[in-house]
Amino acid sequence: MKFVHRLAYYLLGFLIGGVFLYFIFSEKRTEFCYMPNCRVLKDIRTKGILISKQAEATLKEKWVTMDDIKRSLQYGDVDFSKSNKPNPGGGKLYVIEGKTIKDEPIVIEVVNFSDRAVLQDVKKQ
Repeated sequence: MKFVHRLAYYLLGFLIGGVFLYFIFSEKRTEFCYMPNCRVLKDIRTKGILISKQAEATLKEKWVTMDDIKRSLQYGDVDFSKSNKPNPGGGKLYVIEGKTIKDEPIVIEVVNFSDRAVLQDVKKQ
């Protein structure tokens, strides 16, 4: 069998398999989350967020909203050089850089415990 025919059979099988996988995984609503940034953000989002008094005072200033926090926890970047450090009260501190709806950069500090996540502080960058 010529190389061109083998290549055509391979590509046809690859195409059929790709279409098959597309339909299977589109129904499951799965997401690819194997990178460290994605795993940390997903872990924090699934636990739910408790708000500290300091973060609550910042939210009352009205320059940042809870929607901005949720958006940053969805699309933000974890600064691992400042994060993953033990917190004196337990858990690990994560520093997340994100943006508000008005496209202003913010920095979120979240303490991640095994059963909950606490929004420690929100700052303008």
